[in-house]
Amino acid sequence: MVQKLNIDAFLQQSTGHPVIDVRAPGEFLHAHIPGAISLPLFSDEERAVIGTIYKQKGREEAMLKALDYYGANMQRIISDLKKTTDDKKLFVHCWRGGMRSGVVSWMLDLFGYQVSTLNKGYKVFRAAVLESFSQTRRLVILGGKTGSAKTMVIHELIRQQQQVIDLEGLACHKGSAFGGLNEPESPSQEQFENDLFMKLRKTDASLPIWLEDESQRIGPVNLPNALWAQMRNAQVIYLEIPFEERLNYLVQTYGEYEQEELKAATLRIRKRLGGLETNKVIQHLESKDMKSAFNILLHYYDKNYLRATKNRDETMIQKIDSSTVDASANAQLILQALKNRWINSSKV
Repeated sequence: MVQKLNIDAFLQQSTGHPVIDVRAPGEFLHAHIPGAISLPLFSDEERAVIGTIYKQKGREEAMLKALDYYGANMQRIISDLKKTTDDKKLFVHCWRGGMRSGVVSWMLDLFGYQVSTLNKGYKVFRAAVLESFSQTRRLVILGGKTGSAKTMVIHELIRQQQQVIDLEGLACHKGSAFGGLNEPESPSQEQFENDLFMKLRKTDASLPIWLEDESQRIGPVNLPNALWAQMRNAQVIYLEIPFEERLNYLVQTYGEYEQEELKAATLRIRKRLGGLETNKVIQHLESKDMKSAFNILLHYYDKNYLRATKNRDETMIQKIDSSTVDASANAQLILQALKNRWINSSKV
């Protein structure tokens, strides 16, 4: 017997079991529940045909056309499912929890699967995603100027089993004009939000959650407004690392990239960097003088970072001096700083 679940029960009970998305491939490609498997009842073309008939001739004619596709497509779904998993416990959804998930679940039930469907479908999942970003959480922001190796510290915190959300990892972008180099294609805005929701859902909101200091826009995606507002008012642990150390780190990090990629990234900020400075950077890159090129760029990014942080409440910023970009050493420094701040705050 097919069971209908609300969104909380669906997400909780589906952990460790296959989530089957029976929407059309284009719908899935745009955005989906993270970890879901695409087994569409109708192709994009078939869905378009059914939709056109529905508008022109009504629901009954559209359903009759859908039946033309149903048999062969269900055979494909059953065959693909057997190749994908041996699990007999399945969680199925479509867009609104209507016909598509209903008829697929009915057939899967006949084939001996234990099937649960998501009441109101992917649409209710999206509502839960957007609502979740307003939840109050104990965010801690890792700050520091460009070249402070903050992402490496974030990864070190993950290794030390701290609660961490790697925003740049989810966005597949490091945020700056150079942030897309050597990264996979970024997700859609909707998929980024879905992925972020699932990461946040696994955290304990009563404990610290580390995030790297970011602009609201990370490459092609934006942080949700409600979460961004919390980040701007959260505690900041700010790594203060010497300019030369950060410059050397950037040269080491980006020195192996193709010259044309670096030039293209520089030209993307030409308007803000200025024509003269842009030309200097390009000339240094062409002469393979990476240190001089990134010296100019780092001064530019330092000014931008200071401008972006000046509106924060200074009482919420704790600066930590470090002489190195070593991630392990800096992770220990910031964890101790956070611990000391909480101990002192509890005494007030």
